[in-house]
Amino acid sequence: MTPLAQSYEYCRRVARARARNFYYSFLLLPKPRRDAMCAIYAFMRTCDDLSDDPALAGREPLAEWRSELERALAGEPGTHPCWPAFADTVRRYSIPHEYFRDMLDGVSGDLDAREFATFADLRQYCYRVASVVGLVTVHIFGFDSPRALELAETCGVAFQLTNILRDVKEDAGRGRLYLPREDLERFGLTRETLCSALPQFRALMQFEVARTRKLYEQSRPLIGMVSPATRPALWALIEIYRRLLDRIERSNYDVLTRRVRLPAWEKAWIVVRASLSAGGMR
Repeated sequence: MTPLAQSYEYCRRVARARARNFYYSFLLLPKPRRDAMCAIYAFMRTCDDLSDDPALAGREPLAEWRSELERALAGEPGTHPCWPAFADTVRRYSIPHEYFRDMLDGVSGDLDAREFATFADLRQYCYRVASVVGLVTVHIFGFDSPRALELAETCGVAFQLTNILRDVKEDAGRGRLYLPREDLERFGLTRETLCSALPQFRALMQFEVARTRKLYEQSRPLIGMVSPATRPALWALIEIYRRLLDRIERSNYDVLTRRVRLPAWEKAWIVVRASLSAGGMR
């Protein structure tokens, strides 16, 4: 097995073990594009670990990872097993390099206690850690209309807001508050009372869920703008995240006592439905 083949195999293992929501949609892709998404995911997974995992996180490891990224983008991949597949994917699909630099800028900020004054501030963060993932994805999936980039950016924001709403308690335990201060004030909440004033918290969550659902609706035309062979995968990915938002709503916004998630059977059914309806995905 060549070093490049070994690298792709490593990335596939990482995606299978850790991608959860993402990996289900990857199964619907043609193999070259599926492998490319696994390579990008392996890179992103390490970015997240270097900002979140207590055993790995730190400014020095992130700075070294950034240096390795630049070497990989210059055609000199380092020793980490993801780099050959990552560099091959970036080159093969002509992915702009600034997306990966923006991603590292976003996760680097997570090393500090997080707080955002306005939704505009939060949206800029979402762009760096999630919209750029959407932009990378549409390059791999293939697109013709420049509007696909705008919609991919919006879709990425919706995905990240869904994660933020699901993880309010977990993030609070890490000293992070992603919900904008202007939204807390609108519902009579503070950083200190966020997880204890339940009626106000539910009203805030209802507001945030409605905002996020609107972003999903705005980005929906993206499905018809990517290559026909990749539309089922994109539909499945959006559907998985959209249903996660629905579950948050149906739980009466109870994200403080349990982690809201989609069961594996429901994700699998979404994949089956997408594969059976491949010809009509819009």
